[in-house]
Amino acid sequence: MLIEFLVEEESAEAALSTLVPAIIGDSIPFKIRVFQGKKDLLSRLPERLRAYRRWLPSDTCIVVLLDADQQNCTELKERLEKMARDAGFTTRSSRMQRERFQVVNRLAIEELEAWYFGDIEAVCKVYPKLPANLHKKKRYRNPDTIQGGTWETLEKMLQRVGYYRSGMPKIEVARLVARYMKPEHNTSRSFQIFRDTLKEIAAWIE
Repeated sequence: MLIEFLVEEESAEAALSTLVPAIIGDSIPFKIRVFQGKKDLLSRLPERLRAYRRWLPSDTCIVVLLDADQQNCTELKERLEKMARDAGFTTRSSRMQRERFQVVNRLAIEELEAWYFGDIEAVCKVYPKLPANLHKKKRYRNPDTIQGGTWETLEKMLQRVGYYRSGMPKIEVARLVARYMKPEHNTSRSFQIFRDTLKEIAAWIE
């Protein structure tokens, strides 16, 4: 069995390289294919799915992960679902009850950085200058509803205490924070859905 992740940028690759084994262990191999941004992934996805349909082994699962950004989540998800259906795949959302699926479309709401806010303690371990009680602040209790963009919020938060004055390196932050994240305790709902879906996939081989 293989899980093939399609992501829009290298920071997602950096985070998933650590988070996926933390969620499902080391027994299931996976690959991460990085695109040149969200627009590139969306434009190339139909062709890639058609190619997968021709040669991909039936026990391989494709996981498409995109930032929702400020787009309508329902519309974006349906766009991804249609691409998969048009290529002849059964998706997790379109399957019949208990039917195996081969494509999963998941959104980080609104951005991947919301998942870091879902584990503020992990962020504080990497950046100890941050206030120790940060995780108790009301603004961060629901990471998927943080206003003003989670990437921008995280950057400003770190810069206020002296980190990354010339700009936050997303790949470095993703790699460092992911090392300390505890998937079972993450408060981001979009992360919880992603986590539980991976566990469902992993259960196929048990």
